[in-house]
Amino acid sequence: MNPLVRAEQAVLGAVFLDPGQLERLSPWLRPEHFYRPAHQALYASALALRERGHPGSTAAVGAVPVSWVADAVTEAGTRTRGVTASYAHQLVAACPRPEHAVVYGRMVLEGAIHRTVAEHAVRLHQAARADTVRGGTDETLLRADALATVLADLARRWGTDPRPVPLPTQPEPVPRATVVADGDLLADEEFLLACLTASPDQLDAVVGWLRPGDFADPGHQQLYRALGALHHRGEPVDQLTVLWEVQRRGALTSGDLDAERVLAVCDPLALAGSAEHFGEQVLATALVRTAAESARQIRALADDASVPAGRLIGHALHALGPLDEARRRWHTARTGPVPENPPAARSSPGRAEAARARSRPRRTSAPTPAAAPVPAVPARTSRRSPA
Repeated sequence: MNPLVRAEQAVLGAVFLDPGQLERLSPWLRPEHFYRPAHQALYASALALRERGHPGSTAAVGAVPVSWVADAVTEAGTRTRGVTASYAHQLVAACPRPEHAVVYGRMVLEGAIHRTVAEHAVRLHQAARADTVRGGTDETLLRADALATVLADLARRWGTDPRPVPLPTQPEPVPRATVVADGDLLADEEFLLACLTASPDQLDAVVGWLRPGDFADPGHQQLYRALGALHHRGEPVDQLTVLWEVQRRGALTSGDLDAERVLAVCDPLALAGSAEHFGEQVLATALVRTAAESARQIRALADDASVPAGRLIGHALHALGPLDEARRRWHTARTGPVPENPPAARSSPGRAEAARARSRPRRTSAPTPAAAPVPAVPARTSRRSPA
């Protein structure tokens, strides 16, 4: 039998044998933390009977009346089907030691944490796919907020700090051959690069929030990095200088680009356009793509039962870091940057932002949203904080 199901049975058996254990369990273990509907109904019934002052809820061990279990079964029958008195007696037999109810409850909560994180990761991934089709970001950002809030709440219930924890080893990058970009997106990227080549002064408008990694095509990443480098050094930008910079960076030998493609994208006869508009389109798609990758990593972590609950929460928050960083840049692109220092204290802002445009993005940590305090699961007897 699944260890999690055995843990749920042990918790309920302990509650039937020693109703006083509810005093220790009820502040942090809720009915929805149980996996099986029958177990949810039985635990909710025990809490309801205790709330109503059932005589059995205060009985000492060894003196629990039969009505305590019988009434719990009857109450549970009003919540779900299939709960019988014989099954309640099986639960009693499945409890090794009633005084270990808190330990069994922590097992149930850990299973609930894994399930909850997995469910919200799936929802985030589905929202990202839907926004990819619609060409928006609203649903993705909404689901990302929900996941971050859930992680913070679960951290408090588990009794750990909701802080990002890097993985011991970084996940393997997606093979380049498996990355398939939409044709319209690639066209937007090419038009943006053409606009920036034809009107290099527009780089000042996008380098503060658009990064090379936001481009879906590796060759476009290299072209934008070359444009950022030329702009940062204050050198002229045209077809030939971009081609030369791309060659200096090794992109012509890596297979990402060839000379003909560079010259075609950087065509000086390209129609003028708004780099900001197309830059926002590229960044919006990158944000959704980043959300899908974060959701994939979190789902993989949640599906691994060997990852402790506290570590799962920390790793999941860390996996949301790149999404949060892209979201901040998305906000900057749409509303403008929030000033951090007085203008006099800043030096060469255009050149500094251009340097970022040619750099690789850093992984950042997701902020933890504030929420109301929740009673934490009691600490282990060894006094070590839950992992």
